[in-house]
Amino acid sequence: MDTPIKLDFLDLGLALGMIALAIGLSAWQRLGLAGSLALAAARAIIQLLMLGIVLEFVFAGKQPLLVVGFLLLLLTLAAIATRNRISRKIPRLFPVVWVALFASTAIALLYTQVFVLRQPEAWIDPRYAITFGGLILGNTLNGGAIAGERFVSSLQNNPWEIETHLCLGATPQQAIDRYRRDAIRSGFLPTLNATMTVGLVALPALTGGQLLGGISPLTAVAYQIVVALMLMLANLIGTVAIVNGLSKLVFDEGDRLKF
Repeated sequence: MDTPIKLDFLDLGLALGMIALAIGLSAWQRLGLAGSLALAAARAIIQLLMLGIVLEFVFAGKQPLLVVGFLLLLLTLAAIATRNRISRKIPRLFPVVWVALFASTAIALLYTQVFVLRQPEAWIDPRYAITFGGLILGNTLNGGAIAGERFVSSLQNNPWEIETHLCLGATPQQAIDRYRRDAIRSGFLPTLNATMTVGLVALPALTGGQLLGGISPLTAVAYQIVVALMLMLANLIGTVAIVNGLSKLVFDEGDRLKF
């Protein structure tokens, strides 16, 4: 069977039976998750259907401006989500996160397009640009948010230690350097662990999707290798940029912590 089985609305409706089973299990175990399960399923269905409609339009057009515009929209939404998870109270955090996500995505995409794919037509092909860009942004969003949250909470929990370093002559960046490095490692660790176990304990989502689409297993695995390496590079660049940018925002003009 070379072509995947097409799913219609009846099939998707029947798939909702799995959520019904999950809700029934939650009620049986008195977990109180019925509402959350129903809401999560509803949001996922609506969001994915909207995404599918937009992607049908973008993929059919194959216009560079449409591809770039869609990627910039994803980038902005990812930056908003990352900023909100770190803190809404830190001024000028959004542009720092936006630039960090842009840089990490651009560098990883450029490297992949120039040195790996090496096909000029792939630059404007949404199959590559949007797929790779979306994977990078989703992964870097999580890594950057984890790193930023860890960094801010560490500073909030250890103000006296930081102030002591400052009183002893350390610069603001020296005083928070240990927390900065710990935060970057925390944000990068999930991607590192996922890469170390990819294909060992679970079938990667990208590989599974390609197999369902009729791609040969070796080709699917080759793309998964590229994606795994691409995500490591982008995630590390993104988390470093976000935490380093954030470290410039946590002190006032008198080198005092803002919180």
